[in-house]
Amino acid sequence: DLHTYQTENLSFCNNFKSSNLYICKCICTYSHPQKMRFRSLISLLFLLFFTSSAYARFVSVRPSSTNLISDGINTVVWAEEKEEACEQTYGFMPCTKTALGNVFLILVYGFLMFTAATYLSAGSELLLEILGPGIVGGLFLPMLGALPDAMLIMVSGLSGDAATAQTQVSVGMGLLAGSTVMLLTVIWGTCTVVGKCDLRDNIAVNNRDTKGFHLKDSGVTVDVWTSYAARIMAISVIPFIIVQLPQVLNSTSGRHMAVLVALILSVVMLISYCVYQVFQPWIQRRRLAFAKHKHVISGILKHLKQHALGRLLDDEGQPDEHVIRKLFETIDANKDGHLSAAELKALIIGISFEDIDFDKDDAVGKVLQDFDKTLDEQVDQEEFVRGIKHWLIQAMGAAGPSGPDAGPRTMKFLDHFHVQTKREHALLGDNENGENDEESGEVADPKWITIKAALLLLLGAAIAAAFADPLVDTVNNFSAATGIPSFFISFIALPLATNSSEAVSAIIFASRKKIRTASLTFSELCGGATMNNILCLSVFLAIVYLRGLTWNFSSEVLVILIVCLVMGGFASFRTTYPLWTCFIAYLLYPFSLGLVYILDYWFGWS
Repeated sequence: DLHTYQTENLSFCNNFKSSNLYICKCICTYSHPQKMRFRSLISLLFLLFFTSSAYARFVSVRPSSTNLISDGINTVVWAEEKEEACEQTYGFMPCTKTALGNVFLILVYGFLMFTAATYLSAGSELLLEILGPGIVGGLFLPMLGALPDAMLIMVSGLSGDAATAQTQVSVGMGLLAGSTVMLLTVIWGTCTVVGKCDLRDNIAVNNRDTKGFHLKDSGVTVDVWTSYAARIMAISVIPFIIVQLPQVLNSTSGRHMAVLVALILSVVMLISYCVYQVFQPWIQRRRLAFAKHKHVISGILKHLKQHALGRLLDDEGQPDEHVIRKLFETIDANKDGHLSAAELKALIIGISFEDIDFDKDDAVGKVLQDFDKTLDEQVDQEEFVRGIKHWLIQAMGAAGPSGPDAGPRTMKFLDHFHVQTKREHALLGDNENGENDEESGEVADPKWITIKAALLLLLGAAIAAAFADPLVDTVNNFSAATGIPSFFISFIALPLATNSSEAVSAIIFASRKKIRTASLTFSELCGGATMNNILCLSVFLAIVYLRGLTWNFSSEVLVILIVCLVMGGFASFRTTYPLWTCFIAYLLYPFSLGLVYILDYWFGWS
């Protein structure tokens, strides 16, 4: 009836009014049954118009899922389809989900990490200028140089829960491997090209570069301490081998224990390396003093041979005492049967030592120690004969099995000893003629420079600590946006930021084209790789062990082993690097990157 119809119609209209649609007023005015057909037509047209002007979403039916949320308009969407906003580091650092946005942030945060490394390097140099080598050079400088890398590695393993840390820790491993590989390949090869000099008798001639890019006759020469640094670098990969043993043996039970053993060993090696660095300046001074004394011996023997009335060795290859006694009489100017310190000093001054700088009084004192067994501050004829015979036997032993024996070839034998001694002296890194590669001069205000160094170190450390976490997050966001594994991003991009100051410093030193500066350059590169292998690895292993993470970096470890052993073995047994050796260093970089990609994505290594 009419009353029932009007009641239903009123309810229908109220539902439309709740949606603030004024057209329902027109529809609700037609309450008479005779107008029912017309009203239905108007209602249909209205609904068609409404649906054609609306915006809607298709909601798929997923009976298996109960994870539903509301968007505030009584519309149901699935949680996994809701776009997740990027999470700001510290709650205010900028973030983005786009690839280009993350590239921009990587550049910004990378520049800040480069700035931190620059401040740390500048502060370290100022501190070294005030306090000198030893504790500063052995403890602070290596650790501060590796601080940005260690900070990024620490942040990558401490973020979020264990599952998140396991995902992000690949950034730390990529940085560790990338830093080591870049130092020993790209930067090593560049320093060889920049620092090349002419090679003469397989030794670089300081400040002489006339051979151009000749692959064999041009190159660099380093001192023996660089060879020692290379050997230490090669030894520092032992913790990598230990932590990798369970994977090699296909064992799962001992992986956690292997991480602990490798961590303990890396910490012990870190302490040992720092102790060695502390005492190295003292060891170097002792070795250099011995080399200078040996050079004096060589010069005196060569001088005596030129002025001897006969051969210093008889036909049987033994020192000829008769000839040596005649030499004593020639040197004994006052004919009192003794050689005083003044007479020995006159002998040494009269010998040309080819611009080798040494203290003449110290040289006389060491000669007296070799000859004067009665401790009366003078040398009699018997002591002189005994001393010269000892020197000749020492020189013959230095010649080795290939050295000439007695007779007419004595001069060749002494020449060989002289050349060998001169080379040994040069390779010990003596600063010829007392010249200093740095600008010499007194420190203007030690107190102010110490304060400035401390401020630079604190500022650099603070910047590295503050922006390490945002940089790691940005790398992971870029990886998610592009699908590129975070390992390769950190392997290629992050070392450019953290090692750039070391690279610039090494290249500048190499460009000075001297044996001493080249030695400092390549020793710094070996030292940087060593600190990566022990300090940064110690931080990495500590995080893996304490958080119970899985060690699954077989391909990365293999790359580090190959590069360190190849370059370390090469530099351990030679002190001259011809120009052709730079190609070995350069080719190892793309080889390392390609090897990791092939092993991880073709053979499924982990």
